[in-house]
Amino acid sequence: MKKRIIVAISMLFAMFSIQTQAQKLSNKHLKKVAAAMNGTFSSGEQAKLDSAFYHVILRMKTIKKEKNNGYWLYVEQAIAGKEDKPYRQRVYHLYLLDDTTILSKVYELPNPSLFVGAWKSKEQLKKISLDSLIDRQGCGIYLHKTDANTFSGSTPGKACLSSLRGATYATSEVTIKEKEIISWDRGWDRNDKQMWGAVKGGYIFLKQ
Repeated sequence: MKKRIIVAISMLFAMFSIQTQAQKLSNKHLKKVAAAMNGTFSSGEQAKLDSAFYHVILRMKTIKKEKNNGYWLYVEQAIAGKEDKPYRQRVYHLYLLDDTTILSKVYELPNPSLFVGAWKSKEQLKKISLDSLIDRQGCGIYLHKTDANTFSGSTPGKACLSSLRGATYATSEVTIKEKEIISWDRGWDRNDKQMWGAVKGGYIFLKQ
């Protein structure tokens, strides 16, 4: 019993320490993150150096900006050369969760095939109905400011459920800089064995 109390106190102290060290955020930081995420990114340089990584094209484009509720971004990922057949299409809702956290909430499109290449067209982006999006509960990224130009975060624990390739949950770790995004997505089974995703580390996407 005494050991449990000591562990509990240690955990509370650690949580308090993290909270006190967290840097304060404002709308200007949210705008900075949204600007960094907008654009076309490539993992081509990483793929040239390490065959364990594919050459992936990542595109993100703002759908809508809401004065008091952040930014909505359309996201599309595809293997280079197969960009007309993206393997992932999402919508991210980027907003201030509290004064130290930016949340990138993740949604699926109910009819993704209708929006392939939507990042090229403002008219096509306007056709995305935010009310019809499917909430990927537990899959949001909780971002914190780690230095002047870097924001890092991850999904919470095992909250992001996944059935892909035998997995039961997925994790995502993300670092966002002005011209670079590092993203490490992995799927795990109920015994915490990795079932999919990069093994060595995250994909390094450079802004084009």
